[in-house]
Amino acid sequence: MFRRWKTNGLKVGDKIESQNEITKFCDFSLITVIKTLKDLETEGVIRRQVGKGSFLVKAPWAEAHHRIGFFYNRDIVGGGIFNNEFYTRLVIALEKNIVSDGHEFIMGSFTHNSMPIVLWDRLDLVLLTGVTGETSVKSIGTTSSQVSVIDAVLDLPFVHSYRIDYRPAFDALFDRFGSTHNRVLYLDTVFDSTEREARLEAFQQACSNSRELQDLRVIRVNQEGTDDDTAALEQAMIEFQPDLVCGYMRHSWHKLIPEYLTKPVRVYPYVLDSSRPGFVVDSGTWMSTILPMIYEKLEDRRAESEIHSFPARFVP
Repeated sequence: MFRRWKTNGLKVGDKIESQNEITKFCDFSLITVIKTLKDLETEGVIRRQVGKGSFLVKAPWAEAHHRIGFFYNRDIVGGGIFNNEFYTRLVIALEKNIVSDGHEFIMGSFTHNSMPIVLWDRLDLVLLTGVTGETSVKSIGTTSSQVSVIDAVLDLPFVHSYRIDYRPAFDALFDRFGSTHNRVLYLDTVFDSTEREARLEAFQQACSNSRELQDLRVIRVNQEGTDDDTAALEQAMIEFQPDLVCGYMRHSWHKLIPEYLTKPVRVYPYVLDSSRPGFVVDSGTWMSTILPMIYEKLEDRRAESEIHSFPARFVP
């Protein structure tokens, strides 16, 4: 019953189902249901009024202390989340903010084809990252936990998305370098998602809006692969000889890229918490901005899905 009430977003004061209705969805005998309701009334969870029905007095799943889980896609981060600088910094910022807010932080993983719904049902809130076009998301709608997606947009009922808006950073890049002609190489990820498409489109638009015509080339790379998985990158660097290299990249590529060129190059990756050149997001500020919004959704679990954007900045 708690799982159903939690999933349906019941709040204190709401009317619950009748005894006969409960027997249908719980598959319990009427005697068992009557005893359970009496126990809940004794514990102060519900209030029963003759002729009017039963009403929720206390929602145990909506207490001030919450169990919050962060789950990443291990099909994307195959080498482990702590071998990935972006996700490592994201986890650190999340845990710091969640624990300091008085909640319990739990970390786990999922795959494109398997999600731990049973575990999620035991939590109040689930934060997902690494959801791509290959990820089967059908089971997300079956969990009783509130679900939010970080660094992605997911078009599902009652699922809220918290994305990064890189357009201001792209505009700043071309405001700085767009007055002269440049060869611009954009490294696009091989992992398909709505955010990948949105970032590429925003970059292309910012590039086309620059004062001087820019020569833009886009290639697909696997930034989560091994350090020696660089054949496509090497070929593009040698043939194109770019002035600017932007987009998804492994940290080890920063030193590798200049080796392929006969001239200086500027490199601008997607990064968290960095003073190095790139399209930068401060993870602490990001989390402290979005977590209050996420907590607020726990008060209305059936709220319409929303998309929130946090701006990245350009560090030249």
